[in-house]
Amino acid sequence: MNETTPVYDVVGVGFGPANLALAIAIEEYNERAAPDEKLTAVFLEKQPAFGWHRGMLIPDATMQVSFLKDLATMRNPVSRFGFVPYLHDRGRLVDFINHKVLFPTREEFHDYLQWAADGVDHMVNYGLEVTAIRSSTQVGPVVEVDVAAIGEAGAVTYRARNLVLGTGLVPRLPEGVSSSERLWHSSEFLHRLATLPSADPRRFVVAGAGQSAAEIADHLHRTYENAEVVAVHTRYGYSPADDSPYANRIFDPEAVGLYHGADPEVRRQLMDYHRNTNYGVVDMDLIEELYRRSYQEKVRGERRLRIMGASRLTSVEEGADEVRVTVRNLATGESEALTADAVVYATGYTEPDPARLLGGLDAACARDEDGRLRVRRDYRVETGPELEAGVYLMGGTEHSHGITANLLSMAAVRAGEICDSLAAGRRSDRRAPVAARG
Repeated sequence: MNETTPVYDVVGVGFGPANLALAIAIEEYNERAAPDEKLTAVFLEKQPAFGWHRGMLIPDATMQVSFLKDLATMRNPVSRFGFVPYLHDRGRLVDFINHKVLFPTREEFHDYLQWAADGVDHMVNYGLEVTAIRSSTQVGPVVEVDVAAIGEAGAVTYRARNLVLGTGLVPRLPEGVSSSERLWHSSEFLHRLATLPSADPRRFVVAGAGQSAAEIADHLHRTYENAEVVAVHTRYGYSPADDSPYANRIFDPEAVGLYHGADPEVRRQLMDYHRNTNYGVVDMDLIEELYRRSYQEKVRGERRLRIMGASRLTSVEEGADEVRVTVRNLATGESEALTADAVVYATGYTEPDPARLLGGLDAACARDEDGRLRVRRDYRVETGPELEAGVYLMGGTEHSHGITANLLSMAAVRAGEICDSLAAGRRSDRRAPVAARG
């Protein structure tokens, strides 16, 4: 790179809803900022176009958050990037109001996200996978970083004063299990189902007890009238999500600040208390519908929706035409062998480790006693004096900011807080003497 290479105020890695919300916040900040205070930003996304959990866009599946918790409204109620302006632009505002719902379908919300992404597409470069992040200089503190990426046209490098890492969650499969033609993670469900080798499947096994597992079991049961759907999980049955008004305060913007400022033991207690608002739980309406169907099958003497509670898959062997599984009842110790056309693991996700991308820069990032990154309230990683460039996290901050770290609930507000931090840093840099920068 040479003296004419542009230096961006921020390079965002990944362009899911979190960084999309940040792009919107920057766009709206720049519209009111003085010319010399505008932020320059570019986001790099490895997908060829915008997409959000496409493998789980099951027809009629609804969101678990209100449409008002979109990418902008909680930060700026008059934003043109809100869900209501989207409805107006699509000509469905009156229809949606008449529908009397707080929770749109996931399919509609994805269309909203796509619509919003189109509004800031001048900030995004798709089809680029970030391969490395390194210092732009060999001596002195790291004031700027180089972000290396590769795409169809070859390798390219972007220089930045700040990074925002928003690579999303990583699908989690049981140890020893790899995604294949008949073994799927829930994130790829619809894609794999579309290429299922069996024209007339006889049985599916779904492992997991959360919302995705229940939605998948429901969809398979409704779609394949001749197939048995076996739901396997270690509980007796699906547990309802606590979406009561007071419990939902854990998702309020104020709760993030309280959580961040609390002692580690208090954080652990809060997470334990409110885990059932999001993890391993299912909407009550869906639980009741699945139970209703299961009961009606008993009335008719059928057994097509089978819930194997207090059980676990102990062995899975993929063959040419089927998958052979063993299910062990944890209470009795008895095991049952089954064959299936496919096994779906709705086993959740893990937070990515930023160290993979940060490379040598990771050594400058402060970590707590459990080895987790220390993150400031504004989502900036605490670093030593050798790293002056900012590193912000979109996700991977549940330990420091609470349960909303990877959820849409705080996307708009979090984006505004990061944008404010970036803007404040920009103004500070302009005021600082050149000598002070090393």
